[in-house]
Amino acid sequence: MTTDELMARACPIIRDIGWAHYFSPEAEATAARLGLDLFTLYALGRGGVLGDVEPVVVASAFGYFNPEVVDALWNAGREQVAPREAARAYLDCAAEVGRRTLSGIEGLDAMVAAADTVNEAADPVGLALYAGFRGELLVDDTPGRALQIVTVLRELRGSAHLIALRCTGVDARTAHFIKRPGDGPMFGWPEGFLPEISDEQRAAAERAEALTDDLVRPAYAALDDAGAAALLRGLDDMNAALGNGTV
Repeated sequence: MTTDELMARACPIIRDIGWAHYFSPEAEATAARLGLDLFTLYALGRGGVLGDVEPVVVASAFGYFNPEVVDALWNAGREQVAPREAARAYLDCAAEVGRRTLSGIEGLDAMVAAADTVNEAADPVGLALYAGFRGELLVDDTPGRALQIVTVLRELRGSAHLIALRCTGVDARTAHFIKRPGDGPMFGWPEGFLPEISDEQRAAAERAEALTDDLVRPAYAALDDAGAAALLRGLDDMNAALGNGTV
């Protein structure tokens, strides 16, 4: 199996299940405990690895959201909870979801070892949100760590993709509407808002996907055939257990 074949199979699964804890019952309980609503916990919990920064920093790292919405959620959240405290609580939610859903998977330890190898081989330079997640301590138990490390690898490609989009001349808002034209309100854009998108922008977005592969390829190339097989087997099993990200 080539590294490109590995990424073509692994990265879409990582994208789809790496957010499984975002709106989970565990996250709902954590939000209630911290005095936050679920969406404010999302903003503060995901962006909190950056520290107590200004909202523009978080908006730049998230990329696809209306900055005004990020500003409101971030400022409301950090009045209640320190950002890094929220980030660690949110990462704990990932571990809790993993323990609830993944404990019965055989061979999951090999998947975690392979994912750890990819994470350790990745270059975090310029990838602020990924670097923040990489700097956090993960739990030691296998099912908890499994979902945590997948969440971290999701941020690896996501952060790299934002750089790739900028290199190909596509702003993140346009990229969002190319891929997910019906999800504007979820990301804070007004109902019915849809920017004009040219064929040139669509082609540039495709080039950004290839550039993203170039940026993360060295990390996945660190796996030998056995590691690649373990990663894919574990991701397939996790995907099935998590119901394609729905928990």
